Amino acid sequence: MLIKEFLGADYSRWSAGVLATDISSQALQKAIVGIYPAESLINVPSKFKHSYFQKFNGEHYQVKAAIRKEVLFRRFNLMNERFPFKKPFHVIFCRNVMIYFDQKTREKLVNRLFNITAPGGYLFIGNAETLGRTNSPYTYRASSIYQRKN
Repeated sequence: MLIKEFLGADYSRWSAGVLATDISSQALQKAIVGIYPAESLINVPSKFKHSYFQKFNGEHYQVKAAIRKEVLFRRFNLMNERFPFKKPFHVIFCRNVMIYFDQKTREKLVNRLFNITAPGGYLFIGNAETLGRTNSPYTYRASSIYQRKN
């Protein structure tokens, strides 16, 4: 949605796909269907709600098919030693995952994420997570936002 908004009429000229991964097949299936309770959209601006969601029933909304088809959903385990991605990512959201890992595991994961981040690309993590500002391969930009050093 945000990519479409940002690029506007130029959207079709860009290869701006989204890869959504999770280790849970159940979570992926819920995301693929894209149905959410109305109350979960309370903070979504009305412009976005009307442009990108449709009423599913009186109490739910569904992400419109045009948006759902832009997302590639895949089951993926962040603990894999090697990531199978062919191209680097300009933006990675890895939010509220590392809180479950010990420090050594977090450091390994961050290094693997760094290796698949495009130069100048960004890593967004959860508010309860931190990479540290001194020994991270990323540059701290703002709370929960890091940028790959070139």
